[in-house]
Amino acid sequence: MFTAYVVVVVVAAACNFAAAAVDFARAKWVLANMDKYGVPRSWITSLGVAKAAGAVGLLAGLAVPAIGIAAAAGLVLYFAGAVFTVARARVHADLPFPGIFLVLAAACLALAPAAV
Repeated sequence: MFTAYVVVVVVAAACNFAAAAVDFARAKWVLANMDKYGVPRSWITSLGVAKAAGAVGLLAGLAVPAIGIAAAAGLVLYFAGAVFTVARARVHADLPFPGIFLVLAAACLALAPAAV
């Protein structure tokens, strides 16, 4: 189980680092999506920081499990909010994107006991 946990954590961290980088770059498609969802553009950097911090926390959790659990829980809440935001905007075709991140964060949280 520990190997599965490490794999899921590394994949989730890589995905969150990539998502944060896209936020920091203020990619045009991200700006367009934020506009569709009703999220102020001024939030994009803060949202990227949250994703990057979550990714760092997941990786730190490989050494200190409590940090990984907290990071995974934070990312679950973050992406649950993202799913809600996309659903509220009625852009249902976009739901798989935050949904995948939510599943990855939930998998990290579910597998965290394997790290202890």
